[in-house]
Amino acid sequence: MQRRDFLQTLGAAAAGGVLARVPSNTSAKKLDRIGLETYAVRHAMMQDPDRTLAQVRAMGYTDVELLWSFNLFGRTPQQVAATLKNEGLRAPSCHMSADTIFVGWERSLEIAKTLGQEQCTVPDFEDWTKQTLDDWKEWADRFNAAGAVARKHGIWLAFHNEAYHQKPIEGKVPFDVFIERLDPSVTHLQLDVGNMLIGGGDPMQYLQKYPNRFFSFHLKDALPDRSSDTLLGKGILDVKKFLAAVPALEQKTVFVEQETAKDAAGDLADAKANCDYLRALEF
Repeated sequence: MQRRDFLQTLGAAAAGGVLARVPSNTSAKKLDRIGLETYAVRHAMMQDPDRTLAQVRAMGYTDVELLWSFNLFGRTPQQVAATLKNEGLRAPSCHMSADTIFVGWERSLEIAKTLGQEQCTVPDFEDWTKQTLDDWKEWADRFNAAGAVARKHGIWLAFHNEAYHQKPIEGKVPFDVFIERLDPSVTHLQLDVGNMLIGGGDPMQYLQKYPNRFFSFHLKDALPDRSSDTLLGKGILDVKKFLAAVPALEQKTVFVEQETAKDAAGDLADAKANCDYLRALEF
């Protein structure tokens, strides 16, 4: 079940908030807050979203990134907000369909505020709308306009990278063309580290090239052949080095997202293993 299949469903999401607080005055740093993108537990969420969120909190996660592109797994924003409050979870971020910025955008921003969110993130565009560099440039212009509206509501509009965003078009990487046309005063970016690796890119280079553009992260590892993601610490990502390199990490958001599980049990097992890894990690 692919994320893009669900982006046909109208939704709106939001993201932001300080998620990766790092203790000060210590030589060894640890993440104080650890988030989970709910796509990583999508099979479990489809079976019982409230119970799954309770299990996620029990694992040690403090935050979740909701999926409005999954229509919140059949729950209303009010129901989701109640569950989050009951479990002691925050949802500073969500993923939404790109269509959301064209239809009911301001209404969606108000829903985002209801859920305590500060950033609305689009994970991808429809294939037919990103065939040329001009398509990507037009999307950037649309983002700038929608981002300006979002800022009036105290929300950030953001974009998340897929693996194939690294594939050149007309000799240029479309993700780079998109970034360079975006207005950073009204837009944010979410760096999916695993997707970057799988697509052949280098997330460390992106941190260096665009040090002030990425305000949230999907943290996932990748197999040596870059064919798929894997458990944190089991692949080619130097997690310690990456986290240590993120500028002002304490002001940014970090979400675990491993996508390879095939069922609810696998979802939850991977989510727990990744959380345990990060809770013990010093960098």
